[in-house]
Amino acid sequence: MKNNILKYTAVIAILILTIGTAAALTSCKGGEESGSGGKTVYRTLDEIKESGEINLGVFSDKSPFGFVDENGQYQGYDIYLAERLGKDLGVKINYVSTEAANRVEYLETGKVDIILANFTVTDERAEKVDFALPYMNVSLGVVSPDSRIIADVSDIKDDDEVIVISGTTAETYFTENLPDVKLQKYDTYANAKNALENGTAAAWANDNTEVIAFANENKGYTVGITELGSKDTIAPAVSKGNETLLNWLNEELTALGSENFFHAAYEETLLDTYGKDYEEELVVEPGK
Repeated sequence: MKNNILKYTAVIAILILTIGTAAALTSCKGGEESGSGGKTVYRTLDEIKESGEINLGVFSDKSPFGFVDENGQYQGYDIYLAERLGKDLGVKINYVSTEAANRVEYLETGKVDIILANFTVTDERAEKVDFALPYMNVSLGVVSPDSRIIADVSDIKDDDEVIVISGTTAETYFTENLPDVKLQKYDTYANAKNALENGTAAAWANDNTEVIAFANENKGYTVGITELGSKDTIAPAVSKGNETLLNWLNEELTALGSENFFHAAYEETLLDTYGKDYEEELVVEPGK
């Protein structure tokens, strides 16, 4: 009798452990995936629709792509796209200001549903997030004062420092390809611009779209290097494994491409900065 009780107790314990483990695995709401590196949290397309809101990660200090104007409103090329996504999805938009280094983290932790923060597609990032179809071409550029234009990386001397934004492809490029170049790293675009204007570094390396815009808006600076390294693309990104949202986003981007939406977005938000000459070089209509 005693042995039978012990057997029954052991069986019950195993059942409780099994049920508890199963419950822990299935309690992750649609959008949580367990992995060796922790959890990636996300909301599915249906959950976003049911909530009536979508959280979009954007820049607040990177004009003309994502910035807050004098009235406290988000503006720019990425915001133009964001507003259309919210309208077509039929939900309210919650803008979440992000810095370059936080973009992957914000997706992994579920702080945002989609990143629309001038996000360059790279193999390294694609291991952590899922990129949708691209909507812009980009490469690295280098801007420097007219008093000493950096026209080639060989112009960077041993005692020079180059400004980069933490978490950007510019930081990765210099770290991997020009490790001897001294870098000044900043978390925000505003601080990077201030550093260049204050003369604390010889140059600033970033997306060519950003440094061209800076030089156009600030006299006394020249983009001596317009293309550094490989040519890349900009695309929205969702949390790794969020297939329902990714599929909808790709279908939406393809539909927008068919109506030349991104040329219209360029002419509405970027034309004053870059002019017509850069339009065909920069704009990508997804699906074409």
